[in-house]
Amino acid sequence: VLLTEEDFYDLTMAYLKKAQEDNVVHTEIFFDPQTHTARGVAFDTVVRGITRALDDGEKQMGISSQLIMCFLRHLDEKSAQKTLDYALDYKDKIIGVGLDSSELGNPPNKFSNVFKRAQNEGFLTVAHAGEEGPAKYVWEAIDLLKVMRIDHGIKSIDDKKLVAELVRRQIPLTVCPLSNLKLRVVSDMKYHPIKRMLDKNMMVTINSDDPSYFGGYVNQNYIEVARALNLTKDDIHLLAKNSFTSSFLSDAKKKNYIDKVDVMDKELR
Repeated sequence: VLLTEEDFYDLTMAYLKKAQEDNVVHTEIFFDPQTHTARGVAFDTVVRGITRALDDGEKQMGISSQLIMCFLRHLDEKSAQKTLDYALDYKDKIIGVGLDSSELGNPPNKFSNVFKRAQNEGFLTVAHAGEEGPAKYVWEAIDLLKVMRIDHGIKSIDDKKLVAELVRRQIPLTVCPLSNLKLRVVSDMKYHPIKRMLDKNMMVTINSDDPSYFGGYVNQNYIEVARALNLTKDDIHLLAKNSFTSSFLSDAKKKNYIDKVDVMDKELR
């Protein structure tokens, strides 16, 4: 049970060590403070434990990181507003806000006010949409919440107009294949739409979601998709580059990492 600052530190460090094994160099981590504050754990305890580990992870492993606070969508917007209040003291630690938890029956429009306020406070914004929920939720996330990035978003492929809009605006979609399989959003990895999304020039990336729960860290997600969909080296090269393009790193850091991906791609040909 996560109770103390050290508990959150240990959990975060355990993740970073696994990420290091997968040769991850940058990670943008989500956390759900409401899960813990509802149990009487102080918001400060959660954030301090996580961010101390992230700082040590960069010093000890060379993994840079950014922290995104998510609102639990099965709770009401009032609870989200209170959570945002807590986050205001940590703008130097938390770069953005997101939306996760049970998607069906909890559309993005439920949180339009808190997202507007978060943007006014200078936070970047993302939202889970279009995994278990319909393509309509993706529309709401980009039009009402005005998010910069969609988490999951695979149901977007069902709406041609939405696909065209996502391509036009190059809004990233952080796709999590093993999560999709575990939640039975796809019945078999061979039916996963990520290859079709890539072929339509959608800005898709491969991610691990909750890796310990869904059965694999980021490399395993790449492996499972590559095997099931017969991805080419060009596909994998583009997915790796997209992950940096879609990140919240500075343009200079994005270019640095993308250049490294290009060099490695040439070496492996």
